Amino acid sequence: MEPEGTTEGQATNLAQSAASKLSQIGERTKQLGYIQDPVRQKQVILVIVCVALLLDNMLYMVIVPIIPDYLEELQKAADKAEAVVLQTNFTNSTIHKATKGNFDLQIGVLFASKAILQLLVNPLSGTFIDRVGYDIPLFIGLNVMFLSTLTFAFAENYATLFLARSIQGLGSAFADTAGIALIADRYTEEKERSKALGIALAFISFGSLVAPPFGGVLYQFAGKRVPFLILACVCLIDGVLCLTVLKPFSNRERENMPVGTPIYKLMIDPYIAVVAGALTICNIPLAFLEPTIANWMEENMHANQWEIGMTWFPAFFPHVLGVYLTVKLAAKYPHLQWFYGAIGMVFIGASSCTVPACKNFGQLMIPLCGICFGIAFVDTALLPTLGFLVDVRHVSVYGSVYAIADISYCVAYALGPVVAGQIVHDLGFVQLNLGMGLANVLYAPALLLLKNVTKMKPSFSERNMLLEDGPTGLYDTIKMEQREKKRKGLCTTIDENGIETFPQRSYSEEESSGGEYA
Repeated sequence: MEPEGTTEGQATNLAQSAASKLSQIGERTKQLGYIQDPVRQKQVILVIVCVALLLDNMLYMVIVPIIPDYLEELQKAADKAEAVVLQTNFTNSTIHKATKGNFDLQIGVLFASKAILQLLVNPLSGTFIDRVGYDIPLFIGLNVMFLSTLTFAFAENYATLFLARSIQGLGSAFADTAGIALIADRYTEEKERSKALGIALAFISFGSLVAPPFGGVLYQFAGKRVPFLILACVCLIDGVLCLTVLKPFSNRERENMPVGTPIYKLMIDPYIAVVAGALTICNIPLAFLEPTIANWMEENMHANQWEIGMTWFPAFFPHVLGVYLTVKLAAKYPHLQWFYGAIGMVFIGASSCTVPACKNFGQLMIPLCGICFGIAFVDTALLPTLGFLVDVRHVSVYGSVYAIADISYCVAYALGPVVAGQIVHDLGFVQLNLGMGLANVLYAPALLLLKNVTKMKPSFSERNMLLEDGPTGLYDTIKMEQREKKRKGLCTTIDENGIETFPQRSYSEEESSGGEYA
């Protein structure tokens, strides 16, 4: 009888533990429901997107102090192996010299491969985001970035490093574009949108500027794999958070998504084209100086390695200051967004022209801070303008328009590592900076075309395209479309047949974005 009593006691304990686990699951479900609150969800979404942008830019710049030294170690290992073969085969020495001569070109191509692939994929990713929504592409991008980071960690040759860099470009084309578009969609008020995009830009800047010292220190004391493994863990956590909060594969509202304006139509919109041109030109100084300024500092300033490694880090603080000032000014004077962008381009132009005149590291910090300060003004002013232009001139779906913004950045960063060195070799470092500065100053007046953008309102036909009430976000558009279906159903049919007309009306999203319905 004693074993039976023991068995019954164990069964009771198991039942109690099962009940406690169920109650814990219920509490967790309530907590998740708390996260699903619209205000809280927007904040969590902003965190997810900012971490994704931080990771992408840290992975982009963390290889700056690691890869050249690591490739040089691989080259030395190849030299030792080749020295043995050289005794029996003299022709290998000529092959070795050619490879060594192309060392700088290999580094330039490796650095540019991410931006080049991202540039090629962005038109497709923008269309894909418009079709399926923002959550699935963001989740896909985080997974691809996680795979890229692990590939970097365990790469042992140039081909694998090149593959990892290219995979990162594929992930960035989805994660960056979907993240920025998701912020624009959820933060529908212009003041909130400017603030949220400003926070995202601050994380982009922080990731780009803190990554080189982060990677250099860990590479020196812990090895090549450690910085990439840390970034991979953060990326994994962000992906799990995205899967938990956004629930990308269970969102039913995607079926009623309005059809966004095709990317080629957005590209030929003159206002969007002006913004895209400004985003490209303002980022050219940063993209062209990053691969060339280290050699110039060694030759002209005899700079130490720590000075070269810390070249861009002080510029983070004026960049954040520029974001903060632009957000505050835009809140008080929203009709002057174009003016803030023009001021930023003048700042960039003047600062770029003064870089060659610097004689030491302390002097060089001033124009570099000026460049990042100006970029903050341009980006923070013009990225919300893209969302507003889509709201008033097209359908309020933001994937393609922010794919165009990403393309603008990628043009600059794809050309930088490959073209900048050749320009310095043929024309000189001074001419490179004067040309970049002049391009920014001359382009600034073009932003006058955006002067009356804030006064725009959707025309009658455009209001029909936006379901008559001009909703400013994807989810607002879906809700407005559903209300419109119900209203039309009540007006045209009997209540008993409402169930039959509602699914037939579900195709009105095609009409709402086409000329016939207008």
